[in-house]
Parts: sequence; C-alpha cells; structure tokens
Amino acid sequence: MMRTIALLLIACAASCAQQPVNCPVPLSERQLTDLLKGQVPEKRLHVIVKRCGVAFVLNDSAKSRLRAAGASADLLEEIRTYGPKTAWPQQLQQQREIVAGTKKVNPKDGLTYVWIPPGTFTLGCSPEDTECDADEKPAHRVTITKGFWIGQTEVTQEAFQRAMGSNPSHFQGTSLPVDTVSWNEAQRYCEAVGMRLPTEAEWEYAARAGSTGARYGDGAIAWHAGNSGSQTHEVAQKQPNTWGLYDMLGNVWEWVADWYADYAAGSQSNPHGPASGTYRALRGGSWVDAPWSARASNRGTFVLENRVGGVGVRCAVERIP
Repeated sequence: MMRTIALLLIACAASCAQQPVNCPVPLSERQLTDLLKGQVPEKRLHVIVKRCGVAFVLNDSAKSRLRAAGASADLLEEIRTYGPKTAWPQQLQQQREIVAGTKKVNPKDGLTYVWIPPGTFTLGCSPEDTECDADEKPAHRVTITKGFWIGQTEVTQEAFQRAMGSNPSHFQGTSLPVDTVSWNEAQRYCEAVGMRLPTEAEWEYAARAGSTGARYGDGAIAWHAGNSGSQTHEVAQKQPNTWGLYDMLGNVWEWVADWYADYAAGSQSNPHGPASGTYRALRGGSWVDAPWSARASNRGTFVLENRVGGVGVRCAVERIP
C-alpha cells in the first residue's frame, strides 16, 4: 500500500498539478525517494510534504540519502518541519487544512483577515532588482513554519476609532487607512483587537505571496508619489496580490514587530530580529514616496515613540476566534 501511494502521487504530479493532495498516511523515506526519482516537480513536492507530512526523522543519514536522490535544501527544510506527523502540535495539523487566501472577519475590529500558509521564501533584494538599498541585502532563505492570519487591508480609521476611541490621522475618512500612528500606538491597537504586529519576515512573505519579483504586480497595485495626488486613498482600491492582500505596497508604510537591523546571511526559521534596538522597522512604502520605493523588499525605520505622517498598521495573529 505504501508504495502504491507514492506511485499514485507520481502519476498525478504531471496531470493534477493544481489538485489538492489527499494522504491517508504520512510518507516514508522510501516513498519520498520514489517521488524524487519519479521527477515530480519541486513545487509539487513541497505541496505533498506539507499536506502529507513524513513518518521519519530527518537525521544526517536520511538527509544524505534524500539529497543523493535529488532533494534540494529547501525541500529538506520542509521535510524537517513537517515530520514526523505524530510529533506535530495539534495547531499545526489544523493549519494544514486551511487554504491560502481563506478569509475571516475579526469581530473585535470588523476587518477581514486572510490566511497565510507556512512556507519558505527568499527575503530581501529580489533577483535582478537594481533599486535595492544596502539594508535589503544579503537576500537569504527564510522558513515560516506556522501559518498566520494577516489583515486583508491596512487598518482603517473606522476600525481604529472603534477599538481605540480616537483617530490620529492627518487625512480623514472612515475607509482611509489610519495614518500618523506611532509604533506604540500600532502595537496597542493590535493587542486591543486580540492580535499582534507581524514580524518583518512574515510581512514580506505575505506581501510576495509566492512572487520572486520586486513587485507582486504592475503599477496598478500601489499608491505612491507618482499617482496618489499627495494623499492617502481608501483601502482595497488597487489590485491585490495572489493571496488577496491589498495595499501591501504603497498608501501608508506599515509598522512591523522587529527592531530594525541589518540582515544576517544564511537560512533562518521564523526570524524575529534583534532583542533590542533604537528604531523599529517599517515596510511597504507610502503615498508620499517615489514609485521605485513600492517594492516587496524595501525597508524603512523610525523611532517607536514618534508619530510620522504616511505610517499606518496591519495586524496579524495565529488564530482568530
């Protein structure tokens, strides 16, 4: 039976590339080896491992055998993350069943949040991007081991007023993104609605939505100095990324949880930045910034206590009640 499962997955890899994977049992090392030798596309292998899990521990000898069969470093990291299934936390097992882009409303702020699945991506300067600053390098592989929910839009002034009883924004409008918020205010808002600020890695992973380019789309995705008319705009007016997130680039900068620091080289899992610092990181660019700044890897920074125009917030969380 075990070998039959692997053969069926190999047979489906070419003709069922977009179909969901159903696994009665976690995969053995032998089954994974068969999949590798069956020339299943790398992208499909990642889907299979995430959905099925593996039934063996990825020790040094198993890693050597799988590498010899053609496993990439990224796939080996997925195998390590998703096995053995019996050792998975219950939450991670449940997360596998949620489809990327699934939407859910948080009753505490009335905003829609989108499910972002676990995965591996390259954080930092995109290939062939000639506009990167030094703090966007070195680009390096990052694995997000747990899925999370993130705001489909930037926090609106209506939602901020509802949760905090105030509205610090320079530009006024219920469906405009809240602006001129400090990092401390952004953190307090997220906590008030049962959430948190996303990490810098989570933010970029969500923004890219599988894209490796400098932007997840063309000029129709962002409000910047070239098209904003020197003001913010109502959320969700531009095109979303593949996972259905709006305004990840442009409109207002978004605070993230991390202290700002230069990137370290080498692969990482769930990075949270340094333990302390002077400035907090900002991501996404804004209405006042030049068009070139609307890039997935672009970074900003500011003092956490101060307010600055053109800065807003988007929250994240592992579970919405």
